[in-house]
Amino acid sequence: MIQVEQALSIIAENSSTMPVQKISVQKALGYILAETIYSPINMPPFRQSAMDGYAFIHSEKHQYDVIGISQAGDHADIKLKENEAVRIFTGAFVPKDADTVVMQEHVLANENSILITNMPKQFTNVRAKGEQIVKEDIVFEANTLITPAAIGFLACLGITEVEVYKKPKVAILVTGNELVKAGKELPKGKIYESNSIMLQAALQTIGIKKVKSFKVKDNLKATKKALKNILPKFDIVLISGGISVGDYDFVKEALLENGVQELFYKINQKPGKPMFFGSKNETLVFALPGNPASSLTNFYIYVYPAIKNRMGFSEIHLPKLVRKLNTDFINTTGKTLFLKALYDETNVTILEGQSSAMLNTFAIANSLLIVPHDKESLKKGEQVTLLPIN
Repeated sequence: MIQVEQALSIIAENSSTMPVQKISVQKALGYILAETIYSPINMPPFRQSAMDGYAFIHSEKHQYDVIGISQAGDHADIKLKENEAVRIFTGAFVPKDADTVVMQEHVLANENSILITNMPKQFTNVRAKGEQIVKEDIVFEANTLITPAAIGFLACLGITEVEVYKKPKVAILVTGNELVKAGKELPKGKIYESNSIMLQAALQTIGIKKVKSFKVKDNLKATKKALKNILPKFDIVLISGGISVGDYDFVKEALLENGVQELFYKINQKPGKPMFFGSKNETLVFALPGNPASSLTNFYIYVYPAIKNRMGFSEIHLPKLVRKLNTDFINTTGKTLFLKALYDETNVTILEGQSSAMLNTFAIANSLLIVPHDKESLKKGEQVTLLPIN
């Protein structure tokens, strides 16, 4: 059995980045760039008006003759004199000689002339060529997350494809003869299966939307066969249940017989002690406890950073916060504890109902409070470390 820090280190050492692929910008949301992107153009590519109004050569005069119009999309080559102006619209080309745009609300206009009632400063409302970015400047560094705004910016630069790290293909294998699919009648002695749905939802929070789920009976032959089929087809395999030391826990044996290298088994923590981590070729395998709260805890602590590492994120772990504990707490286990908790701007409350089988507490928690294995007590008002989970 190893400590939490050792487990995290082993996972980081063995979760290599996925291969690179080129995809369209439209499909790149949530991916991590595998290249540094340089701008192919100036943005804007010409001087633009920032307002609907009138473009003119700034002077002390307030009266101007209107000699033309510049609409968005036009490129009218209009030459202005000091007493002349052009009707102009937002995003339109600013004539070469004009240096200022007065917004239309600040003029009195008739058919052929305007009177400026509130004179703007010189260069007001004119977007300079290359104001956002200059040609060949860096748009995004490699390892940048592609957001909706990033997609919009890439598109406005005329970029249609980008190189990104592939997202891993993830499979979930659920074990347990006692499990019944939600929506079906619940026979005596059975419980509804929730871990696969819960883990799929957790995966979606980090951009993994295509997940394949499988169910297997609690026997060695069936488990071996299922894993033999799954392991070559997926980059990450999550197994729910069957990893403890009971008479019907066959997962570890089935993994080893399928050639999965054991990298560690069991962590000195609560909940979530019976977890297996291994690999076969480039496939990572996490055999998680069957108890729902234990399974979700280990997802946040171990699976989450492994997947983000494979996707190319530079920051892979949940962020850490520090808050004041509002009650005393004793740790007599000698284990690292991950306690469901609620925090606000100042304090944190440890919630009732910390059982590894209970999800109701998890459902209202917004953090996991970390109690180190060598910390025997926490005092009210003491600063503690939290991992936000929503």
